[in-house]
Amino acid sequence: MTKFQILFGYAIAAALMLGSTIAQAATWSAASPSTSSCHERTLFANWTYGRYTFNNDAWGPCGNPPVAIGWQTFWANTNLDWGVTSDQPDTSGIKSYPHVEYSVNKPISSLSKLTASVSATTPSIGAWESTLDVWAGTERHEIMVWLNYTGTSNGCGNVKPISHNWTSGGCAIPLYSNVPLSGSTWNVYVGSNGNNAVYSFLRTTKTDNTTIDVLEIMNYLKSLNYFGDVVIGKVEYGFEITSSVGGLSFVSKNFAVTAE
Repeated sequence: MTKFQILFGYAIAAALMLGSTIAQAATWSAASPSTSSCHERTLFANWTYGRYTFNNDAWGPCGNPPVAIGWQTFWANTNLDWGVTSDQPDTSGIKSYPHVEYSVNKPISSLSKLTASVSATTPSIGAWESTLDVWAGTERHEIMVWLNYTGTSNGCGNVKPISHNWTSGGCAIPLYSNVPLSGSTWNVYVGSNGNNAVYSFLRTTKTDNTTIDVLEIMNYLKSLNYFGDVVIGKVEYGFEITSSVGGLSFVSKNFAVTAE
């Protein structure tokens, strides 16, 4: 064997090892490009792992109004280990909500327990929120539970909840303030996105690590007569991204839903 053949063999072996390392970096991944087209096939790339489904959900170009988005790469191994790197422009409008979801499909009264555990790593810059998104009543009701976010709990800053009521300075006004639920206090906003009612719970003390009592939150809204014994459909958790210039990374560990 010549020296060239030996070196060539080493090069091939190294390339195969590198390819193997890359292929094993994540069980599943999806990459969507910078685009303003809703027809890009990877925008809503998804993968199912047991009871959990992951969705790239780069929905900006499909919104009303549509917004141009930057690239995004979503990876996942299990519901306990997944994340996203997203490069979104510093413009108005939500660009994406990469998330994991769990289907409950039970009425409130049939549940004795519904919790969601979260442990995340989030950036210190950009415009985003780390949030649960709970759908109920055949998606007529959307309950968002903001755990960490770059705005303020009183409805101001670079990300704001949907609300019927606003100050003259452009801040959302909570209907209920410092509501004690699930071991913390929350400012609660009520509004509509044009398709469904949206109830946003902003944790007054931001966190990346907690367990949320989703059933307690649902019963609270029920007690205020916003809905009756509705069927809780999906419990989602992810990162709603407005701006992440240069490519910011978000990681979720140990996310799990318990429904009994």
